[in-house]
Amino acid sequence: MNYWTKLSIEYASQRSYLDDLFQVYPTIPEGIRELNGGLWKDVEKAFEKRDNITLLKNLLKLDLFPIKDSYVAYLKRDKTALERNPATATRLSGRLYEIGLDTIYTRCSEPKETNRQIGPLFKRWLKKKSLGIEPVKLGKFLKAKGNAILDASDAEMMAFAREHLNYKHNKGLDFIGRFNGKYVIGEAKFLTDFGGHQNAQFNDAIATIKAKNVKAVKIAILDGVLYIKGKNKMHKDISGKLKNENIMSALVLREFLYQL
Repeated sequence: MNYWTKLSIEYASQRSYLDDLFQVYPTIPEGIRELNGGLWKDVEKAFEKRDNITLLKNLLKLDLFPIKDSYVAYLKRDKTALERNPATATRLSGRLYEIGLDTIYTRCSEPKETNRQIGPLFKRWLKKKSLGIEPVKLGKFLKAKGNAILDASDAEMMAFAREHLNYKHNKGLDFIGRFNGKYVIGEAKFLTDFGGHQNAQFNDAIATIKAKNVKAVKIAILDGVLYIKGKNKMHKDISGKLKNENIMSALVLREFLYQL
């Protein structure tokens, strides 16, 4: 098995893995979403008047619609569809009147899901000099003679990797660095559970390290349930068919980079 994968599994099972990982992914649930006061007053007025179209139009302007329905996404993208489809408007409004204004407010102001907050946290951790150096913008990164980490947007990272490293994969990158003269690229994921979306996230990271002819060391910076020993597919993969790939926890990344 890859030394760094083995080290990550041992870290997860023998040390304060979750406590330490919280420094990388401090997934504290956010407070309730702040609703626009004026917009909410318009919702209340339309609700009291039983004005279906105005009620729905205003609720569709909010980040979170209060009821789950397969037709809501369409209505968000085509506001004119409400007037053309009165039966759909009546059906949705009926459900809203049934649950009442208090429930509508509560659902519209629910906190963001923890998983959706995870994305930027890895890069924020890098900016704290967690790997010993501060990430720098593209100009400084290109000129730097020693070790360096690139601080850039997803699009800028993708463009740099395509131009300089022959990276032709269609997935974005979370990490581009240069250590001991070697470029390193990778995706970072916090896999919070098994199945569904989390498996897709795992597969995305693996696809990146499988990209061909890249002029860089490819790594998958993965954390979470994949290091739990057992019969789960992720763990089987990293200790089986992927045992020679550079798959590691963010918590051993620093040691990996400096030994290159």
